[in-house]
Amino acid sequence: MPLGIIGKKLGMSQIFTPEGLRIPVTVIQAGPCVVTQKKTIESDGYNAIQVGYDVLPVQRTNRPQTGHCKKAGKGVFRTVKEFRLDDVTAFEVGSELKTDIFTLGEIVDISGKTKGRGFQGVFKRWGHHGGKMTHGSMFHRAPGSMGANTDPGRVRKGRKLPGHLGDEAVTISNLEIVATDPDKNLVLVRGSVPGGRNSVLLIRKK
Repeated sequence: MPLGIIGKKLGMSQIFTPEGLRIPVTVIQAGPCVVTQKKTIESDGYNAIQVGYDVLPVQRTNRPQTGHCKKAGKGVFRTVKEFRLDDVTAFEVGSELKTDIFTLGEIVDISGKTKGRGFQGVFKRWGHHGGKMTHGSMFHRAPGSMGANTDPGRVRKGRKLPGHLGDEAVTISNLEIVATDPDKNLVLVRGSVPGGRNSVLLIRKK
């Protein structure tokens, strides 16, 4: 897995190119992230760095969390992720990752959780159109036939039915970084990303 950083979605906006073209962008507060652990082939069987984001208040922490992050000396973090790398010699426990690891025009992958929609019917979940809305139709918003009485005599696998919608891990690939603000730890990427405001995102280099 390439190097990356943890961030928080602040919302969407727009910027304009010198030619006057409007570009929709997502504003992400990326980092700073602190390296809380460094894993090597000799000690763990693989090379990786573990990074933490968003410091927790002291009263919200417990002793295992405090002990794990003690070596970094930067507090206990709400979100901890791991990035597998070929070489980890350039990183030390307690060092920070900021938006300067990205460059303008760089292509990245962004992962997050989509908005949870709860239990939804086939109209919203699958885009079904339903039956006629006329009087006496008896078929308006139902999912449709569940199968014949004798053959197959059961509901086939994969049948699109009502159920839970959203709250799924999704990755959007090949998003372009169109602007950065290192002073405010902001990254602007072209287009939309999963999740709502203040949702946690994982930004990975290609």
